[in-house]
Amino acid sequence: MMTAASNTQDDAPELELWFDFGSNYSYLSVMRIEALAGAQRVRIAWRPFLLGPIFRALGFDNSPFVLQKEKGAYVWKDMERQCRKYGLALTRPTTFPRAALLATRVAVVGTDRPWIGAYCRAIMQMNFVHDRDIGSLDVVSEVLEELALPAGQIIADAQSEANKLHLRKQTDEAAARGVFGAPTFFVGDEMFWGNDRLEDALDYCKSKVAGG
Repeated sequence: MMTAASNTQDDAPELELWFDFGSNYSYLSVMRIEALAGAQRVRIAWRPFLLGPIFRALGFDNSPFVLQKEKGAYVWKDMERQCRKYGLALTRPTTFPRAALLATRVAVVGTDRPWIGAYCRAIMQMNFVHDRDIGSLDVVSEVLEELALPAGQIIADAQSEANKLHLRKQTDEAAARGVFGAPTFFVGDEMFWGNDRLEDALDYCKSKVAGG
């Protein structure tokens, strides 16, 4: 079911959500953000991007959660705790981080469309609940069809050169703004990093509107 939190009135305060479908902590935020933002009448600006180029620019050839064995072991235990806390299902993906280029290109197409939230949640569940290959045409098509969307047309739009360039530029923008992980939230130029800062970012967003 689609919600309207990302399409509230134009004068509502805006929170940017920068996320990657392969990011486990992005999963937690994507699954929660529309309900939380809707309750506070905050508009979500969806900003899908690719973490891979960000990591490579920082000198990593993989996720730090893979490169550092102890950190990786901790993170998955933490994910179990956090999912229990939020009432979310979790299956540790057999491939992590999972490539999601097509899924991300589709998210770029949907950025300002009413189905963006439902689509992002469904892709995240395919990865972190059903352990499906979210980089595949079959899985992305399945998600779009389950949302009663024109899968063929949306995927064609996603694979256009203009849309591919849009994603590259958006990933470059993330790097230029100092993003080093996901999820990252912005309220204007104020940056908040990590799922555990989602509520803080929403509170800051509201305080700016109130003149705080």
